[in-house]
Amino acid sequence: MTRRALPLLLLLLAAPLAARAVPPDLAAFAFHQHPGAQLPLDARFTDEHGAAVRLGALLGGGPAILVLGYFHCPNLCGVVREDLFSALDRSGLNTPGDYSLIALSIDPNETSADAASAKASDVARYPTPGADRGWHFMIGSAAAIAKVAGAVGFNDSFDAKLKQFIHPTGLVFVTGTGHVSGYLLGVGYQPGDVNAAVLRARSGGIARAALPVLLLCFHFDPTTGRYTLAILRILGIGAALFALTLGGLIAFAFASGRGRA
Repeated sequence: MTRRALPLLLLLLAAPLAARAVPPDLAAFAFHQHPGAQLPLDARFTDEHGAAVRLGALLGGGPAILVLGYFHCPNLCGVVREDLFSALDRSGLNTPGDYSLIALSIDPNETSADAASAKASDVARYPTPGADRGWHFMIGSAAAIAKVAGAVGFNDSFDAKLKQFIHPTGLVFVTGTGHVSGYLLGVGYQPGDVNAAVLRARSGGIARAALPVLLLCFHFDPTTGRYTLAILRILGIGAALFALTLGGLIAFAFASGRGRA
């Protein structure tokens, strides 16, 4: 993870108390997980070469890793891909034999040149054999993007003032038939977790919904270098929950010690 991204992290482990405390305008942007949901295989997109491609053709009958974000994202979209590529590099998986990658832009204004530039940059950092055939960087119309986002439970919105999208971060694993097999949410993916998720998708397995984690790469204003009030509220909630949890653990340990005495 890059130093630039560290101060942008907003991590909410969704314990019931935390879920109730999250402001509704931010909680709405969590992944609404849909294990087993069917992706719109007939939806058409454009790849980094400018060619029109049907979503189903990208799967090729094998498992895929779907990454939703945008290529000009100033915050965490690049970090998500970096963490994924780092995990894949150590996972023992090969592309396109073991998996395909679909990096789909949620910004309908991005172009195939933007997709090509992002792919070239990522491949330069993570030179992976087969990436030219197994990694697909895609753009599409707002309608086509919305179909995929709706199928996997991905919610986003564009802030015209900051010129940024607010959206959750994570990975969606897809079976060869285009069904949602599972999710890894947030960032910090481990090779074993990615490997297991790909193998599950290969076999057509459907995992339970992952532990809800809301990680937003939004509301950081580069002109002021400050977070908005909404983010400060969330960070305050997180600090309070951590303090309560730590205090409870200390009290439990103290009570257990006295009981043994």
